[in-house]
Amino acid sequence: MSKLKELIDKYCPNGVEFKRLGELGVFENIGVDKKTVEGQPLVTLLNYVDVYKNMYIDNKTPHMIVSATEKKIQSCSCEKGDIFITPTSETRDDIGHASVVTETLINTVYSYHIMRFRLIEVNMITSFFIRYLFETEIVQKQIYKLAKGLTRFGLSKYDFAKIEIPFPPLDVQEEIVKILDRFAEYAAELQAELQARRDQYEYYRDKLLTFNDINRGGVAWMKMSEIGTFVRGNGLQKKDFTENGVPCIHYGQIYTYYGTFATNTKSFVNEETAKKCKKAHTGDLVFATVSENVDDVCKCVAWLGNEEICISGDSLAFCHNQNPKYLAYYFQTAAFADYKRSKVTGTKVIRLHQSKLEQFVIPIPSLVEQERIVSILDKFETLVNDLSKGLPAEIAAVQERYEYYRNKLLSFPKYRLSA
Repeated sequence: MSKLKELIDKYCPNGVEFKRLGELGVFENIGVDKKTVEGQPLVTLLNYVDVYKNMYIDNKTPHMIVSATEKKIQSCSCEKGDIFITPTSETRDDIGHASVVTETLINTVYSYHIMRFRLIEVNMITSFFIRYLFETEIVQKQIYKLAKGLTRFGLSKYDFAKIEIPFPPLDVQEEIVKILDRFAEYAAELQAELQARRDQYEYYRDKLLTFNDINRGGVAWMKMSEIGTFVRGNGLQKKDFTENGVPCIHYGQIYTYYGTFATNTKSFVNEETAKKCKKAHTGDLVFATVSENVDDVCKCVAWLGNEEICISGDSLAFCHNQNPKYLAYYFQTAAFADYKRSKVTGTKVIRLHQSKLEQFVIPIPSLVEQERIVSILDKFETLVNDLSKGLPAEIAAVQERYEYYRNKLLSFPKYRLSA
């Protein structure tokens, strides 16, 4: 960091200039819809999830195929150096995930669910520098203040243009990006190793839950409707959340926050709201029945807490007398993923209807065999997801150090004339 200090002392000893993003580039969100129209050329669509889940975007990132007019293909291109940003979310503090395009995307357009920021003077160092800034309180506080909405919050392109950022000389930007990239690269190496473990775990999980010709204590193949009942959630919205009170699970949290099972909830509602809500009880599975992508539809969490919880609309509680962890693990298998892909409906919002979930056939071995399977899978679950142990703990520690240095490196005083 001594080189960075030398650069700051040389170029900006009295602070740095702050600029609005609108001075540096142009925001657009005229993107393409998730649909295919006969007669229009087929293109690849860069969508919300691609941006939300990735720091950098290349030609391997987007996969969705849609169609677009020639005019849209020209105006919604994804060029090297472009920064894409998620402009909306159900909560203010989840807006503003940013990704940099590292190579021009071939025959690709962007979705109207995301915002494109194109620098007037394209420079990859500046693109990376701004992307890092979007993670900081400097930018996030401004986003929080500018966000508008009731059930879903968002910023317009005019709002984004108002955001003010520190803009040091290019040499300073480059040194900061180099330092932060080293943290990011190390974290990426650890994540790749963890992903390899997860892939191995998923292979053994699916193998363990494939019964085929092996009769381990007797296996009955039964529809979900034959082993339990569904209760549809209602009415609960994120604006109803309170600091404490009656525990609740919102459907969006199932694929953004919860794992295979939970004993505590992230959110709560007051007693008055709770009286109006449908409930899940200990041992129930809670499903999210909608998402913006197929992978997240009908993800579920086994509720293992000691009290009943409220559940939101677009969720289902499944009451049964099986081992809840066994069922939750089975709903992570490739068998269920294949089933739901064939049954979902919708384009902008993907949904799996309750009637289709009721028809899904699941192998039900004895409760003793279910417990044996669960005990094995729990050990794998700890290895790949427990933040207090092993590789996940190391990744969490690296992330904490990264956030500390990122905030430190990207905090600048505003330029002032020396006396």
